[in-house]
Amino acid sequence: MQKLSLSQSLQQKLSPQQIQFIKLLQIPTIELDTRIEEELEINPALEEGMDEEYDQKEDDSYDESDDYKDRDNDLDIDSYIQDEDYAGYKMQGDGNYGEEERDMPLATSSSLTDSLLQQFGYLQLTEEQRVVGLQLIGSIEADGYIRRSIQAIVNDLAFSQNVFTDADEVDEVLQKIQSFDPAGIGARSLPECLLLQLRRKDQSDPYNVLAIRIIDEFFDEFSKKHYDKIQRRLNISDESLKRVIDIIIRLNPKPGSMEGESGNVQYLIPDFLLSNNNSKLELTLNSKNAPELRISRSFADMLDTYDKSKKQNKNLKETVSFVKQKLDAAKWFIDAIKQRQQTLLKTMNAIVRYQYDFFLTGDESRLRPMILKDIATLIDMDVSTVSRVANSKAVQTEFGIYPLKYFFSEGISTDTGEDVSSREVKNILKDLIDAEPKLHPLSDDKLEKILNDRGYNIARRTVAKYREQLNIPVARLRKQL
Repeated sequence: MQKLSLSQSLQQKLSPQQIQFIKLLQIPTIELDTRIEEELEINPALEEGMDEEYDQKEDDSYDESDDYKDRDNDLDIDSYIQDEDYAGYKMQGDGNYGEEERDMPLATSSSLTDSLLQQFGYLQLTEEQRVVGLQLIGSIEADGYIRRSIQAIVNDLAFSQNVFTDADEVDEVLQKIQSFDPAGIGARSLPECLLLQLRRKDQSDPYNVLAIRIIDEFFDEFSKKHYDKIQRRLNISDESLKRVIDIIIRLNPKPGSMEGESGNVQYLIPDFLLSNNNSKLELTLNSKNAPELRISRSFADMLDTYDKSKKQNKNLKETVSFVKQKLDAAKWFIDAIKQRQQTLLKTMNAIVRYQYDFFLTGDESRLRPMILKDIATLIDMDVSTVSRVANSKAVQTEFGIYPLKYFFSEGISTDTGEDVSSREVKNILKDLIDAEPKLHPLSDDKLEKILNDRGYNIARRTVAKYREQLNIPVARLRKQL
């Protein structure tokens, strides 16, 4: 005999708007344009851009005092033909940029050349300078360097482009290209590449200034690790030299290098732009996050026509049902875009507040331990929402472009009871291994003891995990005769 039972359960279902928002939130800027284009294609009730003719004219037939309510089907036509909420909808967080600067996409493309050409397109140049610049970009090799001499490029321009210029003009345009991202691009040598990156750093920091001097005046000694000579010549302490070396070894010696053999790399598009205005951090959204979107006027007109009709035509009612469905979808989409931008800004502002010291200085040691829950608690949102933002977004700072995942790390407790970022411990671990005697490299046990002696409560297995994450082999494989 089969036993019947009755059970009750509570389930939460997401609304279409919530699903729309979740899908839009997790995609990065580079995919958002494509997603918007898809929506524009499938929904004729959604339009892109401003309708100046409509915005400037006053149409009495759309007076807000008129009663457009359909009493038969209970359609609130007012909600569609009043477009003060949607028409001319504009990007949040554009900041006070001029039109040209605001629309500039940042260092983003499927290839290095495409990325440079995008940035080059926003320079104000003469026609001759433009030809020179294109020749220079075409001379940049896959690792980001220009190895042809300036005079050779002058000759190329004369023979192939019929453009007669001189080395000074070519060098002037090259300096503009060297200001592009990634930092160090267009360098003619390794020292120049490193100097280009160092000069973008905070020049009020004496260690950055000292790093520039060492590369500029003592690059040969530095490359051969003759640090004692540099110390004597500059009369600097061991600690100062250590700080400078740490700055230099973090620079990218191949700013255009590409992973894999295809020569096709995806550059990060920053979703956020963070600027330092006299020690005041200012955050804006990349204006490429969304175009201007609005409800189609012609579709609102259809509802108006239906309201003035006898409402007895079956085909007309079916048409209105279709129109209402498309208008709902268009409004939902615009709401989801707006909510996406608000959530992005809210989350990133919280990250900036939490990691304020790092964003102000660019010093990795200033990074605080931070997990998703920290930010979720700060902005009163679900951890999954913060995760969707952090997993696919990036921010442009004066120190470079960082994926948001970079700022999240686990914490390690110290003897004083404070928490430090695991990234700080990894940096110390790397420094210890770099400075170890190559004939007798440090084992994980010895590294654990040194870190414990310095106040970091860390186990040997954690040392091994961090070493592997840094792609550093075990001690016996690091031994050098």
